[in-house]
Amino acid sequence: MPPVTLTTARLVLHAPTEADVDAITAACQDPEIPRWTTVPNPYFRQDAEDFVALVADWWADGSQTVWGIFADGVLVGVIGLHHVAGHAAGGSAELGYWMVADARGQGYLTEAARAVLDWGFAELGLARIRWQAVVGNVPSARAARALGFRFEGTQRQALTSQRGRDDGWVAGLLATDDRTPVEWPVL
Repeated sequence: MPPVTLTTARLVLHAPTEADVDAITAACQDPEIPRWTTVPNPYFRQDAEDFVALVADWWADGSQTVWGIFADGVLVGVIGLHHVAGHAAGGSAELGYWMVADARGQGYLTEAARAVLDWGFAELGLARIRWQAVVGNVPSARAARALGFRFEGTQRQALTSQRGRDDGWVAGLLATDDRTPVEWPVL
């Protein structure tokens, strides 16, 4: 499928392009991003170039839909629906994201994620979207909770990255959920 652009009150979400490589490279120097995600560490310009090329391939084959999040034309994060499966049968996907340090705490993530979730449920016909994070990633968990995800548990050694294996928190959001935040036992 061709890449889709989403807009919110303050943000424009579009697939990252070669013009965004330097901003992605700079953002991924923040040690918090590789600490909690699968972003390579150290992160080089070539990693960003490879990422932009992968995003184009993912959009083309429909396996993943990834957007750069832009506020006033400046990259403030990346968000995507990963591992999209079963389009026609009420499929599923995984929500993933990271934000640049200067953009954290401004509500950009939840604003962007609401647009992505709405799009995934409405346009892809997804029945379920999953969120997962390394145990201890409280900011990510707070965002997922605010979006209406329901905490489903802790998976032992379920997440892999260049660090090795990590325990992971997992939560789910169904198309039929009302998205009102509920209590999470880990927050």
